[in-house]
Amino acid sequence: MSRSQRLLELHQLLRRYRYPVSAEELANRFNVSVRTIYRDIATLQAQEADVEGDAGLGFVLKQSFDLPPMMFSVEELEALRLGAEWVAKQANGEFSEAAINALAKISSVLPSEHEAKHTESIVRIASAFKAP
Repeated sequence: MSRSQRLLELHQLLRRYRYPVSAEELANRFNVSVRTIYRDIATLQAQEADVEGDAGLGFVLKQSFDLPPMMFSVEELEALRLGAEWVAKQANGEFSEAAINALAKISSVLPSEHEAKHTESIVRIASAFKAP
């Protein structure tokens, strides 16, 4: 894994936690040394990511930090679309409408080859779900 990829994944991983995560745990996750994690945290902080914490205490990304627009992987897009299709089909009221709006936003930015290739299968899978 390249350093830039590790920095992006480290940032995303920190976003998931609401409590401090130790450098040792992060190092094990990325299969690097604790010292490398300290360097990576310093790099993220230099790039104005609001990462708080200290050696021995752990690190956490403050919730006020906003990511710039990002790219989703094909798998992430499929998961988002599948979930939104299911919610649109099963939910009542505002959640159904919100899911339809989210799907429209996702679809509007998908590359055309992804849209055509995956939409049909996702809709088929989502329609297989039955309301409890």
